[in-house]
Amino acid sequence: MKELFSLLAVFIALFLFGMTVMRAGLLHLGKSRFQSLLERMTRTAWMGLLIGAFATAVLQSSSAIMVMTVGLVAAGLLSFRNSIGIILGANIGTTMTTELLALDLTLFIGPLLLLGLLFLLLPHSNAYSFGCLFFGLACIFISMNGLEQLAYPLATIPFVHAFFDLTNEYELLGIGIGTVLTALIQSSTATTAIAMGFMNDHLLELSAGIAIMLGANIGTCITAYLASIGSGKNAKQVAYANIWLNVLGVLLFLPLIGWLGELASSLTSTPMMQLAHASLIFNVVCSLVMLFFVTPFTRFIEWLHADLR
Repeated sequence: MKELFSLLAVFIALFLFGMTVMRAGLLHLGKSRFQSLLERMTRTAWMGLLIGAFATAVLQSSSAIMVMTVGLVAAGLLSFRNSIGIILGANIGTTMTTELLALDLTLFIGPLLLLGLLFLLLPHSNAYSFGCLFFGLACIFISMNGLEQLAYPLATIPFVHAFFDLTNEYELLGIGIGTVLTALIQSSTATTAIAMGFMNDHLLELSAGIAIMLGANIGTCITAYLASIGSGKNAKQVAYANIWLNVLGVLLFLPLIGWLGELASSLTSTPMMQLAHASLIFNVVCSLVMLFFVTPFTRFIEWLHADLR
């Protein structure tokens, strides 16, 4: 049993390492460009949503986009109201990662590792960035394969099996797990990936996986909140807006988990892909709905957190 939990920790650590290395390469290639783009092209909420979604999909990190946004607002280069669109777009863009993880790309692990090592040895900075990207992706796919293989042996442990049964039965428990785990490991993608691994061996039901994914959307807000500490009032309002947007979205979909599961099941029979599609649908619907209420939502945050300093 100790060996199984040690392997679980190793695969989670490998996943986080792969994400960090991959994002480091992507951020080096595009951070300054996207920061300038966020600053110049977010005059409306719609534009903010499109730029936020595109930037997050390319950089593979909603947290990085949120930290940039908090920084721009703190510097007075972006208004709090215009930051709402970026937040909504970042929530959509981050689902591209889960869609990618749901694909069976284990055949590419070897070539990605070799390409990554080769590019890392080249002296050019862009080559190094691409090396980080390829090597990080290979680590992610290795860890995903490991999590899938580890799911069934873990489920043979009585208390783990009982825990899965509780999660399948109580959706609020799944939301709590997703929130806490994401807050601890600072990656909603990793939390969703873990749920995908257990779903693939039919240990977690789709509804439980969706509940964990919903919780992960709340847990990921901790990064923007930490980035706002010590910043001005507007920057802190961005962090609180991010929290409220995700909390309200989860509350909206909590009674709709069954419907969301049925819709995702109708699109594909693969459990991992079902959760990826559910994540995409959830974030797209929430972002588009909230886009029509940007002005009243902005006023709500400004009223609720008027005493921030």
